[in-house]
Amino acid sequence: MKIICIGRNYREHIKELHHEVPATPVFFLKPDTSLLIRNRPFFLPDFSKEIHYEVELVMKIGKVGKNIQKKFAHTYYDEIGIGIDFTARDLQNISKQQGLPWLIAKGFDNAAPLGKFIPKEQLKDQQDIHFHLNLNGTTVQKSSSKEMIFSFDDIISYISHFITLKTGDLIFTGTPSGVGPVKVGDKLEGFLEDEKMLKCEIR
Repeated sequence: MKIICIGRNYREHIKELHHEVPATPVFFLKPDTSLLIRNRPFFLPDFSKEIHYEVELVMKIGKVGKNIQKKFAHTYYDEIGIGIDFTARDLQNISKQQGLPWLIAKGFDNAAPLGKFIPKEQLKDQQDIHFHLNLNGTTVQKSSSKEMIFSFDDIISYISHFITLKTGDLIFTGTPSGVGPVKVGDKLEGFLEDEKMLKCEIR
């Protein structure tokens, strides 16, 4: 099982981090040790002073595929869920300044809390999936899949030209604007449409 993450896929988030809009999907990997499941708490690591939340829609791949044409991409995922891409922003900024890979800022243990999934057929409009993240009861991130620069099908087709997708692989599809730091005692709740799919307490 692979965890594949898409970066820079919402224009407002690109603006808030002062990046450029990419011409093709930007993706990176997290190891499976990054998964945090069953609403378990997240313990702040001692190597970072600036852990940021980034809520994302997550696709679960349903069958093996390589070099997938965009028109067939929708047949390769069958469930949608909510996840958080925790980022050690201070470490990421240092890595960027030095021109180094920033896996250290994204791939640490428990950096990918993952909530429940639902069959995509249960969604009213698969092209306009609403989701949001609450921090201590206040909504801090809110968007829809229609705001993505690269659609689910774009992402699957592009990635599959470089990496074979396998059953059970997870694709985090990018975060909207509103990212920010967490501290001990914070409570995060992720929603897909109006259904709570994920909760995570910071300790």
